[in-house]
Amino acid sequence: MTDPQIHESWKTLLRDEFKKDYFLKLQNFLHEEKKKHVIYPPGELIFSAFNYTPLNELKIVILGQDPYHGPGQANGLSFSVNDGVRFPPSLTNIFKELKTDCDCGIPLTGNLEHWARQGVFLLNATLTVRANEPGSHHNKGWEQFTDEVIKCISDEKEKVVFMLWGNYAKAKTQLIDASKHLILQAAHPSPLARGAYFGSKHFSKANEYLIANGKEAINWCL
Repeated sequence: MTDPQIHESWKTLLRDEFKKDYFLKLQNFLHEEKKKHVIYPPGELIFSAFNYTPLNELKIVILGQDPYHGPGQANGLSFSVNDGVRFPPSLTNIFKELKTDCDCGIPLTGNLEHWARQGVFLLNATLTVRANEPGSHHNKGWEQFTDEVIKCISDEKEKVVFMLWGNYAKAKTQLIDASKHLILQAAHPSPLARGAYFGSKHFSKANEYLIANGKEAINWCL
């Protein structure tokens, strides 16, 4: 990861970030981790969110916390899993909300590339994780990097929708200029939130905002 495989629009914006001391320490940490442990997602997918959604095409940010830590699940997009992988509980609840909000049928795949290619930036706060150990790569430098990404989006773009689900994501509001973007907050889609996520209608609200600002709506149905 000495030269992150990342879309040119992001590489230009974040070039200085990759040279900072904390990011070099993060690279060294990951290099050592890979010698001893299985790390998800695979190296070529770590920056998938950036490669599927170039900065100039970005319309919406959905912020997750950690990649999935089970075999074959994580594909570098927050809340997304590879084709053929059973839906994790949070993703199941997202699809339930989509059905009531946008009348989308429950899809056959949990792969959210279709969203990412339309300008939905599916960013995890931490971009890697040790297999079967959730939170194992917290506080190693990823959060500093992704906080900077959020600030850059806020500064560089206008009329972006930020969907912040759960207390961890909601804490990122301080990085976003609410005078030029729409911030939507809700409970986390995890079953641990006991259904508080349902009825948030973020998907339809986001499309209404995009259309009102002359942008094309997202086709949320997979």
